[in-house]
Amino acid sequence: QVQLVESGGGLVQPGGSLKVSCAASGIIFSSFAMGWYRQAPGKQRELVATITSGGSTNYTDSVKGRFTISRDNAKNTVYLQMHSLKPEDTAVYYCNAQSPSRRRNYWGQGTQVTVSS
Repeated sequence: QVQLVESGGGLVQPGGSLKVSCAASGIIFSSFAMGWYRQAPGKQRELVATITSGGSTNYTDSVKGRFTISRDNAKNTVYLQMHSLKPEDTAVYYCNAQSPSRRRNYWGQGTQVTVSS
């Protein structure tokens, strides 16, 4: 059974930092591409960042230079380090795992990130 469990969300002031984590089980983690998506109230889910099995990363323009995605294959965990947070970063952040064939996608339950003073 595949499980993706996010953690680390919370309330942070504008300009602050937060790190969210996603622990995976039930998959060969090192072979999967991993990603972070977010969904704000009333908006569609959008891609935030991805990291391939080889470690190549990609970011949506609005977070470039502020967010960093990384992975620890020994811990089956992917991270999203967020700096210089803005109110518009407020959303539920979801972890995604994509199989090497791209035929299987798995999602976590999400973790709430709120940026507010």
